Amino acid sequence: MKGGVRKRGNTWYYYFDMGIVDGKRKKIERSAEGAQTKAEAESVLRRKILEYENAGTVFKPSEMTLQDFLTFWQKEYVELKLKPNTQVNYRITIKNHITPHLGKYKLKSLTPHVLQQFMNIKVREGLAKQTLSIIRGILNKALNQAVYPFKYINENPMRYVELMKNKDRKPTKEDLKIQPKENLRLLNKKVTEDHPFYLPFHIGLHTGVRVGELCGLEWKHVNFDEMTLEIEQQLTIKRIEGKNHWVVSTPKSISGYRTIPVGNTLLSILKKAKKLQIENKLKYGEFYQQDSKHDFICKKENGEHYTPSVIKYHTRELIKGKLKIDFNYHSLRHTHATMLIENGTPIKTVQKRLGHSRSAVTEDRYVHLTQKMARDAADIFESIAKDL
Repeated sequence: MKGGVRKRGNTWYYYFDMGIVDGKRKKIERSAEGAQTKAEAESVLRRKILEYENAGTVFKPSEMTLQDFLTFWQKEYVELKLKPNTQVNYRITIKNHITPHLGKYKLKSLTPHVLQQFMNIKVREGLAKQTLSIIRGILNKALNQAVYPFKYINENPMRYVELMKNKDRKPTKEDLKIQPKENLRLLNKKVTEDHPFYLPFHIGLHTGVRVGELCGLEWKHVNFDEMTLEIEQQLTIKRIEGKNHWVVSTPKSISGYRTIPVGNTLLSILKKAKKLQIENKLKYGEFYQQDSKHDFICKKENGEHYTPSVIKYHTRELIKGKLKIDFNYHSLRHTHATMLIENGTPIKTVQKRLGHSRSAVTEDRYVHLTQKMARDAADIFESIAKDL
Protein backbone atom coordinates (compact mmCIF):
# COMPACT_ATOMS: atom_id res chain seq x y z
CA MET A 1 0.00 0.00 0.00
CA LYS A 2 1.51 3.31 -1.12
CA GLY A 3 1.46 6.45 0.96
CA GLY A 4 3.40 9.55 1.96
CA VAL A 5 3.48 12.72 4.04
CA ARG A 6 3.44 16.40 3.23
CA LYS A 7 3.41 19.70 5.07
CA ARG A 8 0.88 22.48 4.62
CA GLY A 9 1.66 25.60 6.59
CA ASN A 10 2.67 24.38 10.04
CA THR A 11 0.74 21.09 9.87
CA TRP A 12 1.95 17.68 8.66
CA TYR A 13 -0.48 15.40 6.81
CA TYR A 14 -0.29 11.72 5.87
CA TYR A 15 -2.02 10.06 2.92
CA PHE A 16 -2.30 6.58 1.40
CA ASP A 17 -4.15 4.79 -1.38
CA MET A 18 -6.98 2.56 -0.05
CA GLY A 19 -7.41 0.82 -3.42
CA ILE A 20 -10.81 0.26 -5.04
CA VAL A 21 -13.75 1.01 -2.72
CA ASP A 22 -17.31 0.68 -4.13
CA GLY A 23 -15.94 0.56 -7.64
CA LYS A 24 -13.87 3.73 -7.26
CA ARG A 25 -10.23 4.28 -6.36
CA LYS A 26 -10.13 5.96 -2.96
CA LYS A 27 -7.37 7.91 -1.26
CA ILE A 28 -7.33 9.03 2.39
CA GLU A 29 -5.56 12.11 3.74
CA ARG A 30 -5.58 13.28 7.35
CA SER A 31 -3.70 15.53 9.77
CA ALA A 32 -0.74 13.64 11.28
CA GLU A 33 -2.02 14.09 14.86
CA GLY A 34 0.34 16.71 16.20
CA ALA A 35 3.48 15.55 14.36
CA GLN A 36 6.16 18.25 14.49
CA THR A 37 8.65 16.70 12.04
CA LYS A 38 8.62 14.63 8.86
CA ALA A 39 9.88 11.57 10.80
CA GLU A 40 7.01 11.87 13.29
CA ALA A 41 4.49 12.22 10.45
CA GLU A 42 5.94 9.11 8.76
CA SER A 43 5.56 7.22 12.04
CA VAL A 44 1.86 8.17 12.13
CA LEU A 45 1.54 7.10 8.47
CA ARG A 46 2.98 3.64 9.21
CA ARG A 47 0.60 3.17 12.12
CA LYS A 48 -2.45 4.24 10.12
CA ILE A 49 -1.59 1.89 7.25
CA LEU A 50 -1.24 -0.97 9.76
CA GLU A 51 -4.60 -0.06 11.31
CA TYR A 52 -6.25 -0.20 7.89
CA GLU A 53 -4.54 -3.39 6.72
CA ASN A 54 -5.18 -5.25 9.98
CA ALA A 55 -8.83 -4.18 10.27
CA GLY A 56 -8.49 -2.63 13.68
CA THR A 57 -5.37 -4.41 14.98
CA VAL A 58 -3.23 -1.36 15.59
CA PHE A 59 0.18 -3.08 15.52
CA LYS A 60 1.76 -6.40 14.71
CA PRO A 61 3.19 -7.10 18.16
CA SER A 62 6.18 -9.01 16.83
CA GLU A 63 7.39 -5.99 14.83
CA MET A 64 6.23 -3.08 16.94
CA THR A 65 8.89 -0.51 17.94
CA LEU A 66 8.85 1.47 21.16
CA GLN A 67 8.52 4.70 19.16
CA ASP A 68 5.37 3.46 17.40
CA PHE A 69 3.88 2.22 20.66
CA LEU A 70 4.60 5.50 22.49
CA THR A 71 2.94 7.46 19.67
CA PHE A 72 -0.12 5.23 20.00
CA TRP A 73 0.00 5.39 23.83
CA GLN A 74 0.10 9.20 23.86
CA LYS A 75 -3.00 9.34 21.68
CA GLU A 76 -5.01 6.64 23.43
CA TYR A 77 -4.02 7.34 27.04
CA VAL A 78 -2.01 10.51 27.70
CA GLU A 79 -4.19 12.88 25.64
CA LEU A 80 -7.39 11.49 27.16
CA LYS A 81 -6.35 10.98 30.77
CA LEU A 82 -3.68 13.49 31.80
CA LYS A 83 -3.64 17.25 32.29
CA PRO A 84 -2.48 19.50 29.40
CA ASN A 85 0.80 20.46 31.11
CA THR A 86 1.59 16.80 31.76
CA GLN A 87 0.83 15.95 28.13
CA VAL A 88 3.34 18.57 26.97
CA ASN A 89 5.90 17.39 29.54
CA TYR A 90 5.52 13.77 28.42
CA ARG A 91 5.70 14.67 24.73
CA ILE A 92 8.92 16.69 25.18
CA THR A 93 10.53 14.03 27.40
CA ILE A 94 9.72 11.24 24.96
CA LYS A 95 11.00 13.28 22.02
CA ASN A 96 14.21 14.55 23.66
CA HIS A 97 15.26 11.61 25.83
CA ILE A 98 13.46 8.32 25.17
CA THR A 99 12.91 8.11 21.39
CA PRO A 100 16.48 9.09 20.32
CA HIS A 101 17.99 6.22 22.34
CA LEU A 102 15.27 3.57 22.56
CA GLY A 103 12.78 4.43 19.82
CA LYS A 104 14.04 1.89 17.26
CA TYR A 105 14.00 -1.04 19.71
CA LYS A 106 11.18 -3.50 19.18
CA LEU A 107 9.05 -3.94 22.29
CA LYS A 108 10.07 -7.59 22.52
CA SER A 109 13.77 -6.49 22.57
CA LEU A 110 13.42 -4.16 25.55
CA THR A 111 15.08 -6.14 28.32
CA PRO A 112 15.82 -4.93 31.87
CA HIS A 113 19.50 -4.81 30.83
CA VAL A 114 18.82 -2.43 27.91
CA LEU A 115 16.59 -0.18 30.02
CA GLN A 116 18.95 -0.12 33.01
CA GLN A 117 21.83 0.92 30.75
CA PHE A 118 19.66 3.67 29.28
CA MET A 119 18.72 5.04 32.72
CA ASN A 120 22.37 4.88 33.84
CA ILE A 121 23.39 6.92 30.79
CA LYS A 122 20.84 9.58 31.76
CA VAL A 123 22.15 9.62 35.34
CA ARG A 124 25.73 10.11 34.07
CA GLU A 125 24.55 12.94 31.83
CA GLY A 126 23.77 14.80 35.05
CA LEU A 127 20.02 15.16 34.52
CA ALA A 128 18.02 16.49 37.47
CA LYS A 129 16.45 13.92 39.78
CA GLN A 130 12.98 15.14 38.79
CA THR A 131 13.72 14.67 35.06
CA LEU A 132 15.05 11.16 35.70
CA SER A 133 11.91 10.32 37.67
CA ILE A 134 9.73 11.56 34.82
CA ILE A 135 11.62 9.43 32.27
CA ARG A 136 11.35 6.38 34.49
CA GLY A 137 7.68 7.05 35.20
CA ILE A 138 6.79 7.38 31.50
CA LEU A 139 8.52 4.13 30.56
CA ASN A 140 7.04 2.26 33.53
CA LYS A 141 3.50 3.48 32.91
CA ALA A 142 3.64 2.94 29.14
CA LEU A 143 5.13 -0.56 29.34
CA ASN A 144 2.67 -1.51 32.08
CA GLN A 145 -0.11 -0.75 29.62
CA ALA A 146 1.73 -2.59 26.87
CA VAL A 147 1.28 -5.64 29.11
CA TYR A 148 -2.33 -4.84 29.97
CA PRO A 149 -4.75 -3.86 28.53
CA PHE A 150 -2.96 -3.94 25.13
CA LYS A 151 -1.26 -7.33 25.62
CA TYR A 152 1.71 -6.60 23.32
CA ILE A 153 4.30 -7.97 25.76
CA ASN A 154 4.02 -10.47 28.60
CA GLU A 155 5.95 -8.57 31.29
CA ASN A 156 7.04 -5.01 32.03
CA PRO A 157 10.88 -4.96 31.93
CA MET A 158 10.97 -1.60 33.75
CA ARG A 159 9.89 -3.26 37.00
CA TYR A 160 13.48 -4.50 37.44
CA VAL A 161 15.17 -1.17 36.67
CA GLU A 162 16.63 0.94 39.50
CA LEU A 163 17.17 4.67 39.46
CA MET A 164 20.82 4.99 40.46
CA LYS A 165 22.15 8.00 42.34
CA ASN A 166 25.04 9.99 40.97
CA LYS A 167 27.01 10.41 44.20
CA ASP A 168 29.52 12.68 42.51
CA ARG A 169 26.96 15.36 41.84
CA LYS A 170 24.43 17.12 44.05
CA PRO A 171 22.14 19.95 42.94
CA THR A 172 23.57 23.36 43.69
CA LYS A 173 22.19 26.88 43.95
CA GLU A 174 23.53 27.40 40.44
CA ASP A 175 21.46 24.46 39.12
CA LEU A 176 18.28 25.97 40.52
CA LYS A 177 19.36 29.48 39.48
CA ILE A 178 18.81 30.74 43.03
CA GLN A 179 19.51 34.47 42.93
CA PRO A 180 21.83 36.10 45.47
CA LYS A 181 20.79 39.46 46.94
CA GLU A 182 23.06 41.42 44.59
CA ASN A 183 21.27 39.90 41.56
CA LEU A 184 17.87 40.71 43.05
CA ARG A 185 19.00 44.30 43.57
CA LEU A 186 20.09 44.48 39.92
CA LEU A 187 16.76 43.08 38.76
CA ASN A 188 14.81 45.39 41.05
CA LYS A 189 16.70 48.37 39.63
CA LYS A 190 16.25 47.27 36.01
CA VAL A 191 12.60 46.17 36.24
CA THR A 192 10.95 49.53 36.93
CA GLU A 193 7.20 50.24 37.16
CA ASP A 194 6.92 50.86 33.42
CA HIS A 195 8.72 47.60 32.53
CA PRO A 196 6.44 44.84 31.13
CA PHE A 197 8.01 42.31 33.53
CA TYR A 198 7.44 44.48 36.63
CA LEU A 199 4.27 42.79 37.92
CA PRO A 200 5.33 39.17 37.13
CA PHE A 201 8.72 39.77 38.76
CA HIS A 202 7.29 41.01 42.06
CA ILE A 203 4.49 38.43 42.25
CA GLY A 204 7.00 35.64 41.56
CA LEU A 205 9.52 36.92 44.09
CA HIS A 206 6.94 37.52 46.86
CA THR A 207 4.91 34.32 46.43
CA GLY A 208 6.96 31.68 44.59
CA VAL A 209 4.05 30.80 42.27
CA ARG A 210 4.68 28.78 39.11
CA VAL A 211 4.54 30.63 35.79
CA GLY A 212 1.26 28.95 34.77
CA GLU A 213 -0.26 29.93 38.12
CA LEU A 214 0.98 33.50 37.68
CA CYS A 215 -0.66 33.80 34.26
CA GLY A 216 -3.88 32.24 35.61
CA LEU A 217 -4.23 34.76 38.46
CA GLU A 218 -7.29 37.00 38.25
CA TRP A 219 -8.23 40.03 40.34
CA LYS A 220 -10.91 37.98 42.08
CA HIS A 221 -8.08 35.91 43.58
CA VAL A 222 -6.64 38.91 45.47
CA ASN A 223 -8.11 39.60 48.91
CA PHE A 224 -6.75 42.99 49.94
CA ASP A 225 -8.47 42.84 53.36
CA GLU A 226 -7.19 39.38 54.27
CA MET A 227 -3.84 40.07 52.50
CA THR A 228 -3.88 36.82 50.51
CA LEU A 229 -3.65 35.42 46.99
CA GLU A 230 -5.85 32.43 46.08
CA ILE A 231 -4.38 29.83 43.72
CA GLU A 232 -7.16 27.81 42.09
CA GLN A 233 -6.24 27.72 38.40
CA GLN A 234 -3.37 28.00 35.93
CA LEU A 235 -2.79 28.71 32.26
CA THR A 236 -1.77 25.62 30.29
CA ILE A 237 -1.37 24.55 26.67
CA LYS A 238 -4.12 22.48 25.10
CA ARG A 239 -3.87 21.06 21.61
CA ILE A 240 -7.01 21.81 19.61
CA GLU A 241 -7.30 20.74 15.96
CA GLY A 242 -3.54 20.36 15.62
CA LYS A 243 -2.71 23.77 17.15
CA ASN A 244 -1.61 24.83 20.63
CA HIS A 245 -3.94 27.11 22.61
CA TRP A 246 -3.49 28.62 26.07
CA VAL A 247 -6.45 27.69 28.27
CA VAL A 248 -7.41 28.03 31.93
CA SER A 249 -7.20 24.70 33.77
CA THR A 250 -6.99 23.33 37.30
CA PRO A 251 -3.72 23.47 39.31
CA LYS A 252 -0.97 20.91 38.86
CA SER A 253 -2.30 18.76 41.74
CA ILE A 254 -4.70 18.90 44.69
CA SER A 255 -1.97 20.51 46.80
CA GLY A 256 -1.74 23.23 44.13
CA TYR A 257 -4.99 24.71 45.49
CA ARG A 258 -3.79 27.05 48.19
CA THR A 259 -4.08 30.47 49.84
CA ILE A 260 -0.83 32.44 50.04
CA PRO A 261 -0.49 35.20 52.66
CA VAL A 262 1.33 38.26 51.25
CA GLY A 263 2.71 41.50 52.64
CA ASN A 264 1.97 45.18 52.17
CA THR A 265 4.78 45.65 49.65
CA LEU A 266 3.19 43.33 47.07
CA LEU A 267 -0.35 44.53 47.86
CA SER A 268 0.71 48.13 47.23
CA ILE A 269 2.15 47.11 43.84
CA LEU A 270 -1.07 45.24 42.98
CA LYS A 271 -3.29 48.21 43.94
CA LYS A 272 -1.32 50.51 41.63
CA ALA A 273 -1.48 47.95 38.82
CA LYS A 274 -5.25 47.58 39.17
CA LYS A 275 -5.75 51.34 39.05
CA LEU A 276 -3.52 51.61 35.96
CA GLN A 277 -5.45 48.85 34.17
CA ILE A 278 -8.74 50.70 34.77
CA GLU A 279 -7.17 53.83 33.25
CA ASN A 280 -5.87 51.82 30.26
CA LYS A 281 -9.32 50.36 29.68
CA LEU A 282 -10.77 53.87 29.42
CA LYS A 283 -7.86 54.98 27.25
CA TYR A 284 -8.22 52.16 24.69
CA GLY A 285 -12.01 52.05 24.76
CA GLU A 286 -13.44 49.54 22.28
CA PHE A 287 -9.92 48.49 21.31
CA TYR A 288 -9.12 47.23 24.81
CA GLN A 289 -8.69 43.43 24.60
CA GLN A 290 -10.56 42.43 27.73
CA ASP A 291 -11.09 38.66 28.04
CA SER A 292 -14.84 38.03 28.19
CA LYS A 293 -14.53 35.31 30.86
CA HIS A 294 -11.44 36.22 32.87
CA ASP A 295 -10.03 39.40 34.41
CA PHE A 296 -6.35 38.43 34.52
CA ILE A 297 -3.86 40.35 36.65
CA CYS A 298 -0.87 40.12 34.33
CA LYS A 299 -1.61 41.72 30.98
CA LYS A 300 -0.33 44.20 28.44
CA GLU A 301 -1.34 47.85 28.29
CA ASN A 302 -4.03 47.03 25.69
CA GLY A 303 -5.59 44.38 27.94
CA GLU A 304 -4.17 41.28 26.21
CA HIS A 305 -3.30 38.78 28.93
CA TYR A 306 0.16 37.33 29.47
CA THR A 307 0.98 33.70 28.73
CA PRO A 308 3.98 31.67 29.97
CA SER A 309 5.52 32.25 26.52
CA VAL A 310 5.33 36.02 27.04
CA ILE A 311 6.97 35.68 30.46
CA LYS A 312 9.74 33.55 28.95
CA TYR A 313 10.32 36.19 26.27
CA HIS A 314 10.66 39.00 28.82
CA THR A 315 13.11 37.06 31.02
CA ARG A 316 15.17 36.22 27.94
CA GLU A 317 15.23 39.87 26.90
CA LEU A 318 16.33 40.90 30.40
CA ILE A 319 19.40 38.68 30.49
CA LYS A 320 20.26 39.42 26.84
CA GLY A 321 20.84 43.05 27.79
CA LYS A 322 23.28 44.40 30.34
CA LEU A 323 22.20 41.95 33.04
CA LYS A 324 24.66 39.10 32.58
CA ILE A 325 23.07 36.80 35.14
CA ASP A 326 21.76 33.24 34.96
CA PHE A 327 18.05 33.85 35.48
CA ASN A 328 14.59 32.68 34.45
CA TYR A 329 11.12 33.10 35.94
CA HIS A 330 11.20 29.75 37.78
CA SER A 331 14.37 30.84 39.59
CA LEU A 332 12.18 33.31 41.50
CA ARG A 333 10.28 30.32 42.94
CA HIS A 334 13.50 28.61 44.06
CA THR A 335 14.87 31.90 45.43
CA HIS A 336 11.67 32.61 47.37
CA ALA A 337 11.72 29.14 48.97
CA THR A 338 15.43 29.24 49.85
CA MET A 339 15.18 32.69 51.45
CA LEU A 340 12.27 31.53 53.62
CA ILE A 341 14.05 28.37 54.77
CA GLU A 342 17.32 30.19 55.44
CA ASN A 343 15.43 32.62 57.67
CA GLY A 344 13.87 29.89 59.79
CA THR A 345 10.47 29.27 58.14
CA PRO A 346 9.32 25.69 58.91
CA ILE A 347 9.53 23.27 55.98
CA LYS A 348 5.82 22.44 56.27
CA THR A 349 4.91 26.11 55.85
CA VAL A 350 7.12 26.46 52.77
CA GLN A 351 5.67 23.25 51.33
CA LYS A 352 2.10 24.56 51.58
CA ARG A 353 3.10 27.95 50.23
CA LEU A 354 4.72 26.40 47.14
CA GLY A 355 1.98 23.83 46.61
CA HIS A 356 4.24 20.78 46.92
CA SER A 357 2.41 17.52 47.52
CA ARG A 358 4.81 16.37 50.26
CA SER A 359 7.23 18.13 52.61
CA ALA A 360 9.87 15.61 51.49
CA VAL A 361 9.82 17.23 48.04
CA THR A 362 10.56 20.62 49.63
CA GLU A 363 13.29 19.21 51.85
CA ASP A 364 15.02 17.30 49.04
CA ARG A 365 15.07 20.35 46.82
CA TYR A 366 16.18 23.06 49.23
CA VAL A 367 17.45 21.99 52.65
CA HIS A 368 20.82 20.69 51.44
CA LEU A 369 21.42 24.14 49.91
CA THR A 370 20.86 26.10 53.08
CA GLN A 371 24.30 26.24 54.64
CA LYS A 372 23.13 29.25 56.63
CA MET A 373 20.84 26.98 58.66
CA ALA A 374 23.74 24.71 59.58
CA ARG A 375 25.79 27.75 60.62
CA ASP A 376 22.90 29.14 62.69
CA ALA A 377 22.50 25.80 64.49
CA ALA A 378 26.17 25.85 65.47
CA ASP A 379 25.91 29.47 66.70
CA ILE A 380 22.79 28.71 68.75
CA PHE A 381 24.43 25.75 70.48
CA GLU A 382 27.57 27.82 71.06
CA SER A 383 25.53 30.43 72.96
CA ILE A 384 23.87 27.64 75.02
CA ALA A 385 27.20 25.98 75.79
CA LYS A 386 28.63 29.21 77.21
CA ASP A 387 26.04 29.14 80.01
CA LEU A 388 26.85 25.58 81.07
